[in-house]
Amino acid sequence: MKRKTSILYCIVALICICGPGLRNYDCMAMEPLRLISGRDTTLVSKSGSQTMEFHGKWDLSGYSRVRFTVTNHDNVSYLMLMFSLNNEKVVKKGKAPKHGTLIVKHDVAPGQTRTIDVVLPAPLAHPEVDDKFWRMACTPYSAAYDAYSYRVDLKDIREISLNARKIYPGMKWTVSDLEFIPGPQEQPASWALLPESEFFPFIDCYGQFKYKDWPGKIHEDNDLALAAEKEAADLAANPGPSDWSRYGGWKNGPKMKATGRFRVEKVDGKWWLIDPDGYLFWSHGVVRVNPSSAVTPLHSHNLPDRTFYFENLPEPGSEFYQFYYTQDELLKSYYDIWGVDSTYDFSSANLYRKYGTDYRSKYAELAHVRLKSWGMNTISNSSDKDICLMDRTAYVDRIHVHAPVIQGTSGSSWKFADPYTPEFGESVKQQLLERSHEISDPWCIGFFVDNELKWGDEYYLAQCTSRAPETQAAKVAMMRWLKKKYHKVEALNSVWGASFASWDSFMKNRKAVDAKKSAPDMREFNRQIMHKYFGTIRKVFDKVAPGLLYLGCRYSVSNSDVIPIGAMYSDIVSFNRYRYELETFHLPEGVDKPVMIGEFHFGARDRGMFHGSLIDVESQEARGEAYEHYVRTALQNPCVIGVQWHQYADQATTGRFDGENYQVGLLDVCDTPYYETIDKVREVGYGMYEIRWKK
Repeated sequence: MKRKTSILYCIVALICICGPGLRNYDCMAMEPLRLISGRDTTLVSKSGSQTMEFHGKWDLSGYSRVRFTVTNHDNVSYLMLMFSLNNEKVVKKGKAPKHGTLIVKHDVAPGQTRTIDVVLPAPLAHPEVDDKFWRMACTPYSAAYDAYSYRVDLKDIREISLNARKIYPGMKWTVSDLEFIPGPQEQPASWALLPESEFFPFIDCYGQFKYKDWPGKIHEDNDLALAAEKEAADLAANPGPSDWSRYGGWKNGPKMKATGRFRVEKVDGKWWLIDPDGYLFWSHGVVRVNPSSAVTPLHSHNLPDRTFYFENLPEPGSEFYQFYYTQDELLKSYYDIWGVDSTYDFSSANLYRKYGTDYRSKYAELAHVRLKSWGMNTISNSSDKDICLMDRTAYVDRIHVHAPVIQGTSGSSWKFADPYTPEFGESVKQQLLERSHEISDPWCIGFFVDNELKWGDEYYLAQCTSRAPETQAAKVAMMRWLKKKYHKVEALNSVWGASFASWDSFMKNRKAVDAKKSAPDMREFNRQIMHKYFGTIRKVFDKVAPGLLYLGCRYSVSNSDVIPIGAMYSDIVSFNRYRYELETFHLPEGVDKPVMIGEFHFGARDRGMFHGSLIDVESQEARGEAYEHYVRTALQNPCVIGVQWHQYADQATTGRFDGENYQVGLLDVCDTPYYETIDKVREVGYGMYEIRWKK
């Protein structure tokens, strides 16, 4: 019998299903431990995530795996599941600890019923090795155990959970037959049993994991030459679509008004970019076309030295010593923020081996040939300026506002800049002027401003402002607005339930006020902050860069107010959207603007990388299929005018400044294409205009 119920009721009910007897289950009986048996549990989402939890105390050391069956009742969207075992109850809003938890991700396709097996990890043979993996989102052991967190004590499990991520309200899924299977835990690969003295170093001179082999792995420099020959033949056989204009627009499609710049227009109910010559244009691109994708930290101010990870790092005087100093212009500042003072650039070193001393110019030339061959017509932001300014492929750029922040706002590498400060508009102006060639270049589609800002809920920015220092420009603006509305501070106190002695007392206040009573005013001023943020940027664009498209701020999270307000000022609304499809994507009711997807990707761990990506798949073949499906659904979505893959080449095996070490490149660290993915990029790229135009 299936039960449809709220998540809170489900959690309580499931705990009751477990019963007190199971909480102290004797695993030595070697019988399956069933937490859901004989009935299904159906959950209906009310928000963007949903968790099924079991709390108790279990000794699972006698079990080899956990098995459960999941049905995704939705016919369009994937169900993304995260299964976890925890030694202590995990704080849901915090990050999972490195130790004391097992986390495994599995996804269920639309309409699919899938039985999932999660292998329980054997105790680490050498935990001292694991203790030396610093600043890597996933480690070699992550790959060995096929888990994102793996160091858990199975003898003392206190919480078992299934979390559905990135789902939409009303999405329904069913879990049945959740049970632990008795038996010995499987041992990992033999290299995971090596002691510290034998395991390190574990990265070869090319930046690859040395204990695993895979198709296309480089073992010696001659392999790079052979890979280049293979790719040259592939590019010659696939020169690119024949129906494109010089900018990558649809030469065989209807001709629109040509203005000499990129612009947007709605044609027969679908949004399009129009290229400078008047051809319909749909942006199919890739982020970070840059020779330095695999820069990795060696030493940081706040971390131990990592040089012992790497085999044969070059000595002073070596021709490869220069790659300690190559840097990515965009990310250099983030390395500084994270305290990284020593790096090595494996990607550039491999390009030097492959193409010689003139590797940068050869790499730049090849980038344009590759992109057209792959059916891609856009170089997206965070790319090498020298490559963009060759005027061979249309491009977009990105700037960040540098201004005093609103105190108390959150963010990893950037916080919310105060739009009421004079520095805010000046920062946008100066950065555009510094790019004067780009803002007048017909090959430049437009600019994003900022990236994945933490907008919080409909009150968040205003609440931070209300308890900011009295010197905060936004707080001064807030007080002026409140004085105009309430005149006297006593009237404000009456509504907010506050006790400010004066307006000066309000300005000096650093504590939170009553959230419920102040909510209407907080929401209204929150909207004013958003209007000021987007409106200031719009004014600067209109004055300094008329005709250049303002592409928005690349939302990652948002709230019900920010997208409609941002759309009022942006030419294009942009999102970084990591999902399997865009069929269900839509803008809020009443908002009709073109949409650019600034980032998406898929990754797998079958080619030596330790981390797949934000959206994992099982293999390179599955990765190509996922790519084709995502882009096809974007082409069929009338508001989407382009997608940009993140990123051109893989990140470093041992991570970048923040530890990201994703297998997300169209190329690996040795500049070798992932042909399984490229085949699907071409398939959808060569036919994209017919797919888009189809009624």
